[in-house]
Amino acid sequence: MRRITQLPNHIRVVTEQLKDRDSASIGIWFSAGGRYEQNADKGVAHFLEHIVFKGSRKYSCDEIKQLVEGVGGSLNAFTGEEETCYYAKVPARHLARAFDVLADISFFPAITARDLEKERAVILEEIKMYRDLPQYYVGELLEELLWPDHPLGKSLAGTPQTVGALQVKDVRAFHDRFYAPQNVVVSACGQVKHDDLVALARRQLGRLKANDKMGFMTARREQDRPAARLYHKSTEQMHLALGYLAYETNHPDYYVLALLSIILGGNMSSRLFNEVREKRGLAYSVSSGIKGLDDTGVFMIRAGVDNAKIVPALDLILKVLKKVIARGISADEFKRAKDYYLGQFLLGLEDTLDHMLWVGGAVISNDQVKTMQDVVHKIEAVNLADIKRVARHVLAPNRLNAAIIGPLTAAQEKEIRNIAGIV
Repeated sequence: MRRITQLPNHIRVVTEQLKDRDSASIGIWFSAGGRYEQNADKGVAHFLEHIVFKGSRKYSCDEIKQLVEGVGGSLNAFTGEEETCYYAKVPARHLARAFDVLADISFFPAITARDLEKERAVILEEIKMYRDLPQYYVGELLEELLWPDHPLGKSLAGTPQTVGALQVKDVRAFHDRFYAPQNVVVSACGQVKHDDLVALARRQLGRLKANDKMGFMTARREQDRPAARLYHKSTEQMHLALGYLAYETNHPDYYVLALLSIILGGNMSSRLFNEVREKRGLAYSVSSGIKGLDDTGVFMIRAGVDNAKIVPALDLILKVLKKVIARGISADEFKRAKDYYLGQFLLGLEDTLDHMLWVGGAVISNDQVKTMQDVVHKIEAVNLADIKRVARHVLAPNRLNAAIIGPLTAAQEKEIRNIAGIV
């Protein structure tokens, strides 16, 4: 049973009791992420996520870890474009302890100059690491193409320059602006009692004062012409990422696009996997996926390709997309895509942590949680004509963005631009 309660200071508490579970997972979510940052403090949301684990009002760095891990639990955090989440999974009887630790570190972090300098060095190394991993860095290059001159088009971790310049006052200012009750959701799933968690939240966080909710710069959903970023690097394999501006999370066609993604590259039965890898051997890996945000989204294709095969691989990928636009899909693969989506969705909700992330993520982004029945209904409502219509719109040639990393030759670069229709 799912229940939601809003405290007088606007903190929302959502729980879902899952029967026959020995664990409970809890997360404290904040509407605070990369797209809320300015150019000068890019990376501050991610930096803050690191810093809170160094110590808080009540707990030292060691105590934070020991209090949760010492009872067999685990804790972690992540920063996204629109939210940050601190979470833990513990034996159910220790849920109150996990909440106490997460609440104290996230709302009352120490943020000292000493810890800032130590963690700055760690994050700078993290930035270097991802720059050295072309399979990750190509995604950053793609986002720069999708959302140029926008926070969404800049690295979540920031740059060596912005991270190097951050001071305690900058991190504290971001915390004060965004880690406030109006931006908070507490979510828990498993063997949980809603009223008990509400009481804990009220006791520990009920006196916090809400601020005005902060907005962010709107992002584009359309583009007039294709674009490419070809990054020359000595690698043993070319890394390709294609992106098409698509739908926000609440768009009526979001689930249509989700099914199209499965059909094209969602699993080993997909068209791209069969055509590009199985039949032609042009790539070791090829897949597709979607990401939805508040006001925009992206359909992505990624591939790892032999250096000598990047041109025929890209050409074939685009031909597969054009074929779907022109001819649509078969009833059989349509049914398999629906069954795969619903099967993966249900399997993903068996674990209390995954379930908590789904519930909490929906409330922090949409202020509502869809039930499993809602999702099933939306998937079942999609028809073959919807797939063709959405493919024609999203996969239009003028919406193509292509990022490639590898030892590109001048001839390859010329052919790639010609195939992608880039003058």
